[in-house]
Amino acid sequence: MVMMVSKGIEDINIDMPRDAYDTGKHTPTFNAFLTIIVRDSEGRVVKVHRQRSHSPTANFIGLMLPLTYFNNTNSSYTLTNTGGSTYSYKPAISKSAYCIQYPNPSSSRPTYLVMIQVGSGQQSNPYSAYSLAAPIANGSGTEQLVYGQPSVPSNITVSGSEAYFTISQTFNNNSGATITITEVGIILNLILGASYSTSTTNVGQILIWYDALSSSISVPNGGSVTVYYTFTVNP
Repeated sequence: MVMMVSKGIEDINIDMPRDAYDTGKHTPTFNAFLTIIVRDSEGRVVKVHRQRSHSPTANFIGLMLPLTYFNNTNSSYTLTNTGGSTYSYKPAISKSAYCIQYPNPSSSRPTYLVMIQVGSGQQSNPYSAYSLAAPIANGSGTEQLVYGQPSVPSNITVSGSEAYFTISQTFNNNSGATITITEVGIILNLILGASYSTSTTNVGQILIWYDALSSSISVPNGGSVTVYYTFTVNP
């Protein structure tokens, strides 16, 4: 038995078969990246943080389920908003079904995106997260950051075989002290509409993407931090 195991180990380092090399015709892969740039009160870059982002929440998974799932299983999916309230989501090809409409029937947020939110807590299971552990409030008070408007591209950028888009948001620190960020998430305000009428259902703000940072980010007083989420296919 020992000789057989040893022989197997020796055979691992063999030449790769020619037909196993990458042909360039593989299925495109999806990746997400989180980039954070911190600037001091003079606007100078003092830190650049970049990590892979791989934490869609249960809300995101539910919203990505195809219509055939709901038709074939005759089941619904429970969405949980940031306040902890739940909504039974069951899209269908029916005049009475409440589905996601494009553009958003709320003219104030046609993309549904509310914000990239930052926090000072951390969660070990991003999938089950429905809110940040300790959201940092919007404002100029103690332990607060001034939230700028999120930036959303009008088009997807295509470069060679790669396609990507980036959303970003800048936060200013006017609190009088350093603010530490350890978690980041993307929040939508989901409004569902029925095709037979102008009736809508406001699910509220829902967390669809969550990342615990691999290292904390310190934003100096008077400084700013910009958070970039880049979603790319075939990078």
